Amino acid sequence: MFAINLRRLRHDKGLSQDDLAYEAEISRSYLSQLEKGKYNVSLKIIGKLAAVLGVEPAELLKSPLKKSGKGCYWSLSFTFNRGSNETDRPKS
Repeated sequence: MFAINLRRLRHDKGLSQDDLAYEAEISRSYLSQLEKGKYNVSLKIIGKLAAVLGVEPAELLKSPLKKSGKGCYWSLSFTFNRGSNETDRPKS
């Protein structure tokens, strides 16, 4: 899921692996392995890659749309909480 989205988003932005790796401050070989799904990725690296690609981190973790047996499409998405403050919390 992550590897497919990473490669698709990089291609959509017209970036080479070298360019994306440089901007995200990771090695090109590490990026290559991420795109092949060979390594697990940390949230820190997901954040760096998302920033360079100009997307929310959740975009890298979304499940590609799949067609179900009944002709419906579904996707799985994640949301990241960027922190909260006292005003965000419900009052008890």
